[in-house]
Amino acid sequence: MARVAVDYKDHVAHVTLTRGDKMNALDPEMMEAIVAAGEEVAASKARAVVLAGEGKSFCAGLDVASFGQLASRDPEEWLMGRSHGDANLVQQVAMVWRKVPVPVVAALQGAVYGGGLQLALGADIRIAQPDAKLAVMEMKWGLVPDMGGMALLPGLVRSDVLRYLTYTARPVGAEQARDWGLVTMLAEDALAEARALAEEIAGRSPSAIRAAKRLIGYAEGPVETAQSLMEESREQVALIGKPDQMEVVAAQMQGRKPVFD
Repeated sequence: MARVAVDYKDHVAHVTLTRGDKMNALDPEMMEAIVAAGEEVAASKARAVVLAGEGKSFCAGLDVASFGQLASRDPEEWLMGRSHGDANLVQQVAMVWRKVPVPVVAALQGAVYGGGLQLALGADIRIAQPDAKLAVMEMKWGLVPDMGGMALLPGLVRSDVLRYLTYTARPVGAEQARDWGLVTMLAEDALAEARALAEEIAGRSPSAIRAAKRLIGYAEGPVETAQSLMEESREQVALIGKPDQMEVVAAQMQGRKPVFD
């Protein structure tokens, strides 16, 4: 089943997550499809990108039903390995959009949780509908953000906000997310606003827009990004490698109350 659609119109690439019936939750096939879409767009002549999710939610994060596929694999292999430059596959879901040479505008609605939030953070600009709720969800499962969040969030929010979001896993509304820097702006129809903005950007000098994105990326420090991505993976591997910790994850996903020693 197709996970992501890519269409081009008037120099704008429209990338849409197409698991609306599953709240565009991330399973391994979805992650591969998102990365492939980013690589395709990066190699295209698009001048701007709109990143969106069909249905009621942009992306609700990890598909719980697929967690067993990932948990059964050696975490050293799929987390510590740098399969995509300075990132692993799950990190590349977000980081590939930073490597797309033109601006990426994300349209957010409904649930923007966990990996879905980190995917959105990979965009240059995030436009959210008032109904959007955003969360760094990993602590709910007894884990830490490991899809690029710790490479991207420190550049967007204050340290205390980052800690609050990470420690509590509480969803925050779109207005609060805007005030904290997670969201660029609000719009009643985020997709329409994102498309209009992308079309405006596509009307600018293509060379100047690409140069601007390169310059901003340089100014934000790619060396620190690589180090942050590696540390994300290292901490997550340490957690997943503990048998008692995986019981915590399983209990949370099954709706049971975990017991902590």
